[in-house]
Amino acid sequence: MPDQPRSLADDLRARSDADLAMLLVARPDLARPTPTDVTTLAARATTRSSVQRALDALDLAHLHTLEAVVVGAPASRAEIARLLGQPVRAALVKKLVTDLANLALTWESPEGMRVPRTVSDVIGDPAGLGPVLPDAPKPAVIKEALSDVNRQGRALLDALTWGPATGVLSESVSKGDTAIGSAARSLIQQGLLHRVDASHVVLPRQVGLVLREGQLHQRPALAASEVEAAEVDVDVVDATAGGRAAELLVHSAELIDLWGAEPAKVLRSGGLSVRDLGKLANHLEMPVDETAWLVEVMQHAGLIAREDTDDATWMPTGEADDWVDLPPAQRWADLAKAWWTMPAAPSLVGPSESGRINALSVNTSWPAGRTRRRDVLHALSSLPMGQAPAADDLVELVRWHHPIRMARAAASGSTPGVDVVLREAEWAGVLGRGALSTAGRALVSGDDAQAWAAMAAHIPEAVDYVLLQADLTAIAPGRLDGPARQVMRLLADVESRGGATVHRITESSLRRALDSGWTADRVMTELSAISRTGIPQPLEYLVRDISRRHGVARVGSCAAYVRSDDEALLDRLEADRGLNLLQFRRIAPTVVVTPVPATTVLDLLRERQYGPVAEGADGGITVASGCHHRTSRSARPTIAAAGVDDEVARQIVAVMRNGETARRAESDTDVPTSTDPVVTLALLREAAAEGMSVWIGYVDDVGGVQRTLFRPAHVEAGRVRGTVGDSDVMRTLLLHRIRGARPAK
Repeated sequence: MPDQPRSLADDLRARSDADLAMLLVARPDLARPTPTDVTTLAARATTRSSVQRALDALDLAHLHTLEAVVVGAPASRAEIARLLGQPVRAALVKKLVTDLANLALTWESPEGMRVPRTVSDVIGDPAGLGPVLPDAPKPAVIKEALSDVNRQGRALLDALTWGPATGVLSESVSKGDTAIGSAARSLIQQGLLHRVDASHVVLPRQVGLVLREGQLHQRPALAASEVEAAEVDVDVVDATAGGRAAELLVHSAELIDLWGAEPAKVLRSGGLSVRDLGKLANHLEMPVDETAWLVEVMQHAGLIAREDTDDATWMPTGEADDWVDLPPAQRWADLAKAWWTMPAAPSLVGPSESGRINALSVNTSWPAGRTRRRDVLHALSSLPMGQAPAADDLVELVRWHHPIRMARAAASGSTPGVDVVLREAEWAGVLGRGALSTAGRALVSGDDAQAWAAMAAHIPEAVDYVLLQADLTAIAPGRLDGPARQVMRLLADVESRGGATVHRITESSLRRALDSGWTADRVMTELSAISRTGIPQPLEYLVRDISRRHGVARVGSCAAYVRSDDEALLDRLEADRGLNLLQFRRIAPTVVVTPVPATTVLDLLRERQYGPVAEGADGGITVASGCHHRTSRSARPTIAAAGVDDEVARQIVAVMRNGETARRAESDTDVPTSTDPVVTLALLREAAAEGMSVWIGYVDDVGGVQRTLFRPAHVEAGRVRGTVGDSDVMRTLLLHRIRGARPAK
């Protein structure tokens, strides 16, 4: 290894194990699969996909610094600082340059900082500058020529100075007798402009830098702009987030109860139908978009899943029963983390250009939505606690943190989606009053235990009692939990929600309990146990009256029969037009029969408020067990990139060091036969760009490996073109046949 690094691979070899481990943690794509040695690591770090991924994560300060290195390479730190308009010894510039080197986006040669060729290719024209032209004048000549440029010529140069460097100037204009034409001819003749084709000219980079007076950007953005944000007390933020978290837990529990009793149908094309989504939204008294978000989060949390039978349905999973018994803060943490990590984008649900997108369908999968979620909340977490910026200001902050990603989204016509993330974060209890809560900040930082602990103090305590009223309502002054919630779910229907929930006890709700096998005495006992106000007399009268009339009609199989000692009741059944489809036939004063199955007869009579009960073959009453549908957790794969922790990174570094030892033990005359294809491809591309020769091992038609001196000229589409040995004849070799490569010495 040379004393001074001459390539990125040399630079990486000279780094400590701790530095290499830090690189693998920061760029986890380099660790999969495990690189065999440092050469493989360097080649992988300079692949286009890896470089693009690394640049996407850079904020504007690091991106401007990297552009300065590209322009000045090989550049000293002092030159980089001057290009950025900073003092020569600026500590900020030193830190930015060090960060880029730690990410292997730059490396330090004896002459100064350099960038891998792929980084330059991905960045393109840095800071809007034009290309470097070999025949452009020297800076001193350029300055002298600029002093003689007239007003028209200066206007042409000013239009191109800060980019884009290419302008439209047809030959007819530049050859004309106008002042602009004369100025254009003069600029082209002096080398201050370069004609690209018949219609375009370009400002050479050397000229652009002189016009910019050595500064790369007109307004360098080495720090995020000040964001105007409303100041909200942190306690208010946390309390508001805790209230939203409590609402989320209530809605989740109700969804589990509802779909456990009446599972929703799965569409033929997959997903949840618009009708079932609307029905759920009405039941929960939530907007449809928030309801779609809730079901997507609960599916990703493993609380609901698809039961694949002949009649596929959506229903709770077995884990949901254990989940509802967990502490409230832990339940919230499970849901919040599911939202934070899920690849689904519930905001896509609804009409679209390609047709309607249904909730819980594969069409809601959009991993970029998760990236957008992380970008927005990480930007928000960079602000002090209690700051709630407006959506437009937050967009600018996100654009500073991820300029390339945001520019790409804008180019594709995508909206920033900041408002969507903020809305969903409010629903998840991560935000409060537009500011990131303490628990939300811990969630964003990846500390799940701290998020759970922070939220525990702010979720309002659940209540285990209600206040029964004489108007047949029961008021729950808070979030119901435990036995009280189960009793009220069976005996009453929710009439209104809010800080206090109002439950309405009706004939149908009482019949629901009686149909489940409860007696009037049990109803009274259960209500007495959870009420702080006693049982009002009107409610007691209603319970006794419904109980007395319940079970007067009995249904059996005939297909089915209905018998009752009340002959007038059977007369009403036969006269009821709503029951015509049952085709009742009187076979005795107290018995009618029907060809319709008993279960259907029961459902219809209950719907018409006749209060029937089922009768067994022995004439006794049959109490149906409560519906409790459950399915196994969905095996839907999670789309997530595996990270690399410190321990794994240290193990990978140890493997690479062993690989380096083995590599040095190889003979210098033999071409390695186990070189990583990524290394081979990177070496061939570098040799083609630099006009160098390489030794390659090429597999011939009979399977032998021939050692050949090869001078590559062009690499693309799985092939490489170049000359072999001393021949000038161009040959095309297949990349998959090249067993290994090594620079020719």
